[in-house]
Amino acid sequence: MEMDSLPNGNSAAASPPQNTTPAAAGGTTPFPKLTQLTEALKLEHQFLRVPFEHYKKTIRTNHRAVEKEITSVISNVADVSDSENFSKDDAVNHLTSLVSRLQGLKRKLEEGSRTEHLQAQKCRARLNHLESADAENLAEWNNTRVKRILVDYMLRMSYYETAEKLAESSNIQDLVDIEVFQEAKKVIDALQNKEVAPALAWCSDNKSRLKKSKSKFEFQLRLQEFIELVRGENNLRAITYARKYLAPWGATHMKELQRVMATLAFKSNTECTTYKALFEPKQWDFLVDQFKQEFCKLYGMTLEPLLNIYLQAGLSALNTPYCYEDDCTKEDPLSQESFRKLASPLPYSKQHHSKLVCYITKELMDTENPPQVLPNGYVYSTKVCIFLVIIM
Repeated sequence: MEMDSLPNGNSAAASPPQNTTPAAAGGTTPFPKLTQLTEALKLEHQFLRVPFEHYKKTIRTNHRAVEKEITSVISNVADVSDSENFSKDDAVNHLTSLVSRLQGLKRKLEEGSRTEHLQAQKCRARLNHLESADAENLAEWNNTRVKRILVDYMLRMSYYETAEKLAESSNIQDLVDIEVFQEAKKVIDALQNKEVAPALAWCSDNKSRLKKSKSKFEFQLRLQEFIELVRGENNLRAITYARKYLAPWGATHMKELQRVMATLAFKSNTECTTYKALFEPKQWDFLVDQFKQEFCKLYGMTLEPLLNIYLQAGLSALNTPYCYEDDCTKEDPLSQESFRKLASPLPYSKQHHSKLVCYITKELMDTENPPQVLPNGYVYSTKVCIFLVIIM
């Protein structure tokens, strides 16, 4: 039996395949929306990785604390059993103390278990959120996504209270990283107050991962603490500090160590540019920026706020040399200085066809509103020419 030829030459198009879903067979599936959704999900790496890294860090911290406590308890029990100088009453008191420590350890384990459970729930909530995305609720899903991006921007810009209120009012607490950024806030506030202790504690908690990434952040903190001792003219304490904390870095950072140690001779009021820079207040700003970079790297975050990245993606299609001229139209987003700053590192977009814009109406001149040449040689849109004819 012969089949009628089809216009596109594809006989399979005459009838849908057996496994075609009803939605696809009816032609109602919005394929552009599905493509848009698929592309959007590719950008959600940070959305899943940050809570997962936080979860792993909590597990490691709880494990170290429990291991340390149990080792100490076992060691004390062994000391009691091996010692012959303990009386019966002393042994009972010692064991009672160990029981109290074990009870305290139990409470810590329960608290740690609850924390881990909450963080595991947050990971699950984010997976469920991504799984819920489909073409039917794409508008609602994108609205939630915009709110997540805004919260991320606020947290990075230190608007913590505003970010918390937006997350609470939108019921997206499990979809944003407020707790993670609050951890960073403590270190940032301390550095801005010229205190390095919280930052050093953070380095100690993440020592293995920072070492793996060859981070210099702890070394920079130690250098700054040494500089502060020199600034306060505590030279003996500075030398003792250098022997204890800076000497171990000598194998890999000898030049920087030699430069910093020379400040003992030049003092904080030196006019020598090389050493004067080490005493400037902006060194603390440098430490804040470096901490932010290490923090983002540790949790798998982007260095730039997500809002900036998405805006730059859109501006890359609008970025042309004309946007930076004085007569750039106000309708162009790049006429605003804030958008120009975001677009400055971006390449110009490739325009295959020139576009004529009316100088007066700022509207595009096309087939529906074609350009007209006036006797004086100026070119305007048809709408403007009609208006000029009417008023004349």
